Amino acid sequence: MNLEAAMRLAIEQSDRVKGATYPNPPVGAVILDSDNDVAGVGATEPPGGPHAEVLALRRAGERAVGGTAVVTLEPCNHHGHTPPCVDALVAAGVSAVAYAVADPNPVAAGGASRLADIGLEVTAGVLADQVAGGPLREWLHKQRTGQPHVTWKFATSVDGRSAAADGSSQWITSEAARADVHRRRAVADAVLVGTGTVFVDDPLLTARLPDGSLAERQPLRVVVGEREISSEAKVLNDDSRTMVIRTRDPHEVIKALSDRTDVLLEGGPTLAGAFLRAGVINRILAYIGPILLGGPITAIDDVGVLSIAHAQRWRFDGVESIGPDVLLSLVPN
Repeated sequence: MNLEAAMRLAIEQSDRVKGATYPNPPVGAVILDSDNDVAGVGATEPPGGPHAEVLALRRAGERAVGGTAVVTLEPCNHHGHTPPCVDALVAAGVSAVAYAVADPNPVAAGGASRLADIGLEVTAGVLADQVAGGPLREWLHKQRTGQPHVTWKFATSVDGRSAAADGSSQWITSEAARADVHRRRAVADAVLVGTGTVFVDDPLLTARLPDGSLAERQPLRVVVGEREISSEAKVLNDDSRTMVIRTRDPHEVIKALSDRTDVLLEGGPTLAGAFLRAGVINRILAYIGPILLGGPITAIDDVGVLSIAHAQRWRFDGVESIGPDVLLSLVPN
């Protein structure tokens, strides 16, 4: 197995634990033996548990000697709840280490340099874009900015309508698209809506499995706005924790959620417009159903654009089919 194939396997491991490792990153690791065959794989366990490299080395055993460690993030070089991963790699006798992205945390960084100084062959940047835009996207953003990563998710018809003229919106997209949303909720730290959405849709905002049961991990449900919501609102039930933030200022919301990493904005057009005007949305996920609705109910309200010259410019970083629908992923240009 070459380094890129091994890194793809490490990315799969990283994806598997995404949402369960905070404040540690969801790292994946693969140990190749001296013949470049897979000897062990691992992913970061919840806080207090071993890191990905340690688990992969345990599973590789003696086959790690003279082998290669392939890791999605530069191995850590500090002693936190667990010893440095560089120590484990050296003790296991690997001869080479390949990683995708450097650790932006100055406390943990430096592992690559230390390994190279010891005499190991170190390769950086293997499938870096796929890792940085994939399982480590939100964690890297939090490390670099100190703020949670905010993704605005919405479903719309081909002509940009979020509901028909009578307000009905179930269902614009397919069951497959809705299942994908629930999967993303299950790995998010928080799901955010405005009071208007609570009044109109009375959503649960839980992550559910295809059979309708609750997923093992649930995000924090967050309701934003100055109006009181009913004590009987579904979002206040016991399925998950709920935070009500009495403000309409997106910056105050971000501050209130500063201990979170991955925030999913599912609010209606008013809340989405406010967050876009404030410049605090880091990614857009648009689920487009192959239907036409017309009418006045659009996916977003005013974002402060008066002319095409002042349009917000985004770029695509992913396009995929989900059942009959299309999912567009966009990031700031």
